[in-house]
Amino acid sequence: MSWVTGAAVYFIIWWLVLFMVLPWGIKPISHADVAKGHAPSAPQRPHLVLKMAVTSLVAAILWAGVYVIIDFGLISFRD
Repeated sequence: MSWVTGAAVYFIIWWLVLFMVLPWGIKPISHADVAKGHAPSAPQRPHLVLKMAVTSLVAAILWAGVYVIIDFGLISFRD
């Protein structure tokens, strides 16, 4: 796998994992605390930095698995 392919695979895995991690621990703001102009469904503390760190770690582990599968030819789509 070339570095460009590896980066592209990591990028795709990272985004997929991010969308899986985003809903973790979300608590909406109570209706009494909503400021004017804000959505009542907005989370109190989204913890985005923590979620991006978790996403990067999980994506790196998954990417390593994909790398091993492709590089060692465990699954091949070629003849």
